[in-house]
Amino acid sequence: MHKSILIISDTHIPYHHKDLFPFLKAIKKIYKPTKIVHIGDEVDKHALSFHDSDPDLPSAGDELKMSLPIIKELEKLFPQMDLLDSNHGSLVYRRALKYGIPKAYLKKYNDFLKVGKGWKWHDDLTLDTPNGPVYFCHGKVADVLKLAQSMGMSCVQGHYHSSYSIKYYGNSLGLYFGLQVGCLIDKDSLAFRYNKTQRARPIIGTGMIIDGLPKLIPMRLNKHGRWIGKIT
Repeated sequence: MHKSILIISDTHIPYHHKDLFPFLKAIKKIYKPTKIVHIGDEVDKHALSFHDSDPDLPSAGDELKMSLPIIKELEKLFPQMDLLDSNHGSLVYRRALKYGIPKAYLKKYNDFLKVGKGWKWHDDLTLDTPNGPVYFCHGKVADVLKLAQSMGMSCVQGHYHSSYSIKYYGNSLGLYFGLQVGCLIDKDSLAFRYNKTQRARPIIGTGMIIDGLPKLIPMRLNKHGRWIGKIT
């Protein structure tokens, strides 16, 4: 039974928000979560994308070198963590599949990110809470409440950077929620240049489940896009 779950939203390391670690450290100090779930896209792998890569960004090898110290710092902060398989996180395997490279030739996530066995990746995840089971995935449908309705339980997802919400629905069996956790990216990075053509903008924040109930924890930013240093 998990009473205090922190859900780390999409970080897209090394294109994460500059105040990622002060923000997460403050949440850890205040809420003392006993279970950590990273909702996926822990690393960006922009250079491996199936979309056009920005030539002014690092190569795939350089991007990994940049990411490893940041991943190590995240592991130091949260040595035990469950991570959801995701579209960016899985790019190495998706590329290999496209070009017919057997999985036996590839390293596991823990190996190429150089993290210990305390980090575990899942296709999806269901955890028991005081208010019933909660289903976690990277992102399956745009409306998380529809996912909760189809699953018949409360659901949490990321992936959709401009979605940040808690929605409820009830039936004769109980009350369920859908939690959409936003992202923790540096929206001004060239990796997210596509945002300039989007009507909606990324919402920077994350979420928790405390005693079975969802909570949004936005990263409140000043006019320069930096965290103001307060948890609300």
